[in-house]
Formats: sequence, structure tokens, C-alpha cells
Amino acid sequence: MTQATAFWDGIAERYAKSPIKDVEAYEYTLERTRSYLGADDNVLELGAGTGSTALLLAPSVTRYVASDLSPKMTEIGRTKATDQGVTNVEFIAADVSDPQLAGTPYDTVLALNLLHLLPNLTEDLKHIHQMIKPGGLFISKSVCLNAKGLPLRLRIMKLAIPLMQLLGKAPFVRSLTIEELEHEVMAAGFEIIETGNYPAVPPSRYLVARRV
Repeated sequence: MTQATAFWDGIAERYAKSPIKDVEAYEYTLERTRSYLGADDNVLELGAGTGSTALLLAPSVTRYVASDLSPKMTEIGRTKATDQGVTNVEFIAADVSDPQLAGTPYDTVLALNLLHLLPNLTEDLKHIHQMIKPGGLFISKSVCLNAKGLPLRLRIMKLAIPLMQLLGKAPFVRSLTIEELEHEVMAAGFEIIETGNYPAVPPSRYLVARRV
């Protein structure tokens, strides 16, 4: 078990019970994402956690694969799917490069609140590009902690992250600017077609990109 897997397994139960911090921003990006999905689509969500978003989006598509690094997160997701009667979601414990996720290309791949947590972002985006059908979509949302104008409390939090990681209280977190994030996505072979910050502070950058 990797250190990252152990961390997310360790907080899975607490994570499943934690409330959404910005409901308005979450619901807006959920609706924007839903607008890009088709009834016949085959969708993969990376970093799906305990499946809350997966279970809301799955009724809009034919097949929905919800993957996460943490086996405990996916276990909770399966239980929630059973309890809610959602039958077209498959939960898989896997990281981005896991062969389990390869095979038939997806119409859309989602990575919501994930990219800033990936130690190997450039290589992982290449894997994601290969998972998507030509002309298919990649939809992501990423916190950009290197954005200008962060309030003092967030600047202090950034300084505290390395110590928290040393104590096993925080995962890997990449501090990105919006420009760096978008450059990485485009360099992997995507054309960005929609952007927005939801919420604005710290900017959680929402990107819709098409595989070219």
C-alpha cells in the first residue's frame, strides 16, 4: 500500500460524512458537467472518492466508472450505490495509470478536485488523453493555490502543508497557477472550450477540454 493510499483510506469514513463546503459552486459545476453528458455515453470519473458526484451524474449516461486510489473510498461508494438503487455505476480502486481503466475509450473523463493532488501530473494527463475517444471530453476542477490575491488564512495554510504532510495529516498537494494548469492540459493534447472559477477564492478552476 502506498503512502497516498493509506492516507485516503484513513480518512474515508470522515470524508464520506463531510459536508460540501460551497454548495452553490458545487451545484453549478455539477449542472455544467451534466450538460455535456449524453444518454449513450461511457464515462470515467478519476478520483471519485466515495461516489457522491458519480451517483448524481450516473442517471444521465449509459455507463459510469467511478475510480479512486482508495479501496475504502470505493467500498463506501458501492454501498451508497446499492442504498440509492443506482445500477449503472462501477466502482474501481485504481490510480490514473492503472491498466484496469484502459481498454474501450471513454466519451468523457472527469477529474473533479484531483489534478492538484497528482505527483506526476504531466504523465497522468497523457494517460487521460489516451483514455478518451478522439473528439471526446475531459472535464476537470482543480484548486489553484498559487493564484494571486489569496487571503492570509490560505497563505498560512499553504505554508503549513509540508509540516502536515510530514505528520501524515495531508496528502501531496501541488500549488498551481491557473496558467500553469491550463498549459499542462493543453500540452497533453486538449483544446480548452470552457473555463470558470467555482468558487473564486481560492480559485477552483473548472475546465472543459476536447481531445484533439
